[in-house]
Amino acid sequence: MNELHLETSPYLLQHANNPVHWKAWNANSLALAKKENKLIIISIGYSACHWCHVMEHESFEDDEVASTMNANFISIKIDREERPDIDAVYMKAVQIMTGHGGWPMNVVTLPDGRPIWGGTYFRKNDWINSLERLQEIYIEKPEVILDYAKKLNDGLQSLSIISKNDSETNFNFEILESLVSKWQKSFDWDFGGMARAPKFMMPTNYEFLLRFGYQTKNQTILDFVNLTLTKMAHGGLFDTVDGGFSRYSVDMKWHVPHFEKMLYDNGQLISLYANAYKLTGNKLYKEVIEKTLQFVEKEWLTKDGSFYSALDADSLNAKNHLEEGAFYVWTKSELQELLQDDFELFSVVFNINEFGFWEHENYVLIQNQSLEEIAFRQNIDLESLVQKKKDWEQILYIEREKRSKPRLDDKCLTSWNAIMLKGFVEAYKALGNQNYLNIALQNADFIIKNIWSSEGNLKHSYKDGKATINGFLEDYAHVIQALISLYEVTFDEKWLQNAKQLTDYVFDNFYDEKAQFFSFTSHQDEALITNHFEVEDNVIPASNSVMADALFKLSIYFENNYYEKICRQMVQNIIPTVTYPSAFSNWLNVLLHFSEQNKELAICGNNALEHLQKINQAYLPNIIIAGSSTVSKLPFLENRFSDNETLFYLCQNKTCQQPTNDSKEIHDTIRI
Repeated sequence: MNELHLETSPYLLQHANNPVHWKAWNANSLALAKKENKLIIISIGYSACHWCHVMEHESFEDDEVASTMNANFISIKIDREERPDIDAVYMKAVQIMTGHGGWPMNVVTLPDGRPIWGGTYFRKNDWINSLERLQEIYIEKPEVILDYAKKLNDGLQSLSIISKNDSETNFNFEILESLVSKWQKSFDWDFGGMARAPKFMMPTNYEFLLRFGYQTKNQTILDFVNLTLTKMAHGGLFDTVDGGFSRYSVDMKWHVPHFEKMLYDNGQLISLYANAYKLTGNKLYKEVIEKTLQFVEKEWLTKDGSFYSALDADSLNAKNHLEEGAFYVWTKSELQELLQDDFELFSVVFNINEFGFWEHENYVLIQNQSLEEIAFRQNIDLESLVQKKKDWEQILYIEREKRSKPRLDDKCLTSWNAIMLKGFVEAYKALGNQNYLNIALQNADFIIKNIWSSEGNLKHSYKDGKATINGFLEDYAHVIQALISLYEVTFDEKWLQNAKQLTDYVFDNFYDEKAQFFSFTSHQDEALITNHFEVEDNVIPASNSVMADALFKLSIYFENNYYEKICRQMVQNIIPTVTYPSAFSNWLNVLLHFSEQNKELAICGNNALEHLQKINQAYLPNIIIAGSSTVSKLPFLENRFSDNETLFYLCQNKTCQQPTNDSKEIHDTIRI
């Protein structure tokens, strides 16, 4: 029978009433497959995935499909967000077999878990026919399947091996110029982003390009980043009515999104827009930050300080049927009725025309001109137009709230919470809004009290008052990075001490001396069919690159040479393998830590926090900041506090200049 009603994952619960005899991934399910010598169907998706819902409706809710699956297979449903480790391993297999990946992901394996066939979305008849054929071969010619499984598994094992570079560490920064030059050929100079569709936002890419452009004074790169951020904010990808970004756009102009909103996207984008705002002062970026964090606080922040995971792409339409984007789109007649005399001007701003048309009489709001340009061309006072836009959005918000909202994924994932925590911290740095810092501190307290166990490990998922699933490397890496970011705005050393404690736990339980990287799963967990070392940056940066970034910073704060050595070794192993920089941009950011432009700044004295807030408002990606308003035992700060004055210590390559109390001199010196 279907056992998913016993689970807490919203995605698994969505399938609890399917006629398929779904089981969850656990020891009992795997043991049953071996006992009955049955092939396993592993179907992986997530709650906000549109095509997962389509395949469920077409196949998994169908009695004929269920009959085929139930007769000969052990069927296991997995929430990829709960088990990214399983997803990563079988995604590699699907990519080897088909050349591409995505969700839903469906794999058939031997009873021992080794994959033999798979793909993504399947139509009903294709799915039934494929399963019947596989079962037939398994019964009549098992040696064929066993041979293929061995070859595929050998391929998976080889993919988990990362080449080591044992040469002397001497980073050549000319490689960055070469990689960026190659990368530029893929830039879309009309709409920003990469010149292809669909378009994913990839915040880590633009964090690196922003820093690279700043440190090399490359205005072309800075212009491209600003073009991209502006077009993303103007497109339907960004919900101008209520804030928050969808996951990606299906077209070149950031117009029609895949309408789900994910916590990890929005957390990273807040950090990115905050950094861009600090560099440019662009009011649009400030609007994006404020609207998105208002949305996050309203829709995802829980009473205990955690954040929910996602809103679905689908919602109920006027006919009470689930439809992608139904909550967000508008017809022309609706807008005319709501906006009355302002409709024509609204149409100019948000393109209620061919440019903004989607399908089925629906429009997705998109700007292709700035308000300044429109005000000039329409001969309207800019302030009046800005106010009108706010009024229009409020009218649409009130109307839209009457619609059925997209379904909420109400589990709380540790890594995603930490990403959002950091977003709130970066927004606080840029805008100085105390509420942002308060929410970040509240979330950190939630993680420490509810996610960090007394045994020293983090849990991965939290729902209904219970933390479950032993944490993955991504959980530790992002929590450590978030704790460091809290120190950067508070100078409260407990955050660094917590980060160090978790880092040492990661070394004990995740580090692989032979591979010279951290494995994705803890040594305490039951092994999967192959090891997984996450090294490629994607929509979320690779957990190993996030760890490398954290190790570099902690090596300075604690004067820990071992942390620095491991960070160097990881970067040294990765950089020679980089051919397409978009998949390694966070590693390139870590590489920049070792440039001559990287410095450390200590602010010690009674007014340290006051000076810190001013410095944090500037874009200084090459400066690592520490400080204290009292005597500190932190190795980097020892013997630097003065009761009589606030002193600034500027350091580079473990050598510090004479301290100064001239804050203006320091501000001028640390800016590139």
